[in-house]
Amino acid sequence: MEVVRMYGLTRATTTLISVAVAGFLMWLGSRIYIDRLDFSGGGSEAWRFWTFMGLLALAGFTMALAQLLGGWTKWGWPRVSGAVFLIGFLPALLLGGWVLSTVQPGENWVARHTRQWTDDVGLDSVVGHLGFSTAAIAFAIGLLFGFSFDTTGPRARRAEPIVDEPRADAPPHDEDDRRVRIHGGGAPVSPQPEPPPRESEPDR
Repeated sequence: MEVVRMYGLTRATTTLISVAVAGFLMWLGSRIYIDRLDFSGGGSEAWRFWTFMGLLALAGFTMALAQLLGGWTKWGWPRVSGAVFLIGFLPALLLGGWVLSTVQPGENWVARHTRQWTDDVGLDSVVGHLGFSTAAIAFAIGLLFGFSFDTTGPRARRAEPIVDEPRADAPPHDEDDRRVRIHGGGAPVSPQPEPPPRESEPDR
């Protein structure tokens, strides 16, 4: 019970810390993109947009990482889950990155090509509606990337096999063991002596 309580407190603490860090990253990204807080010495609109999206993705990754560090999978060494990374994260990164590249402000090589390809396949309306959720898409990409990590779990110690050794005071097994046997409901019966060897018959 004490271990379960400590596990819950550890996970709650890491979750609270991750919420604070993620909130700070969101605030910083909004200052850069919306309030035009510039750390680059005059960056373009596209630079502000991608900085905002990157900080939102980092906020999502922080939330997932907190669950991992807080004991989501009962401790153990962290590792990358290949199946989650390939099946869960990469498709989301491809589709989410496509939407973000299409709706980004400004005109650059990536924006021109993704907009042209989107129009060619007839998905410009779908991508345009998803463009209103760019912040959620960036956050989800970072969150799914964090879900790609897992822990191996605690290593179980293997118990050494127990070998039954013969007792030192046990009498050795005698093939010619002649003990008194007791039949069910009867008196003890002593073993019969072996008959003497038969003499050879005289020649006639």
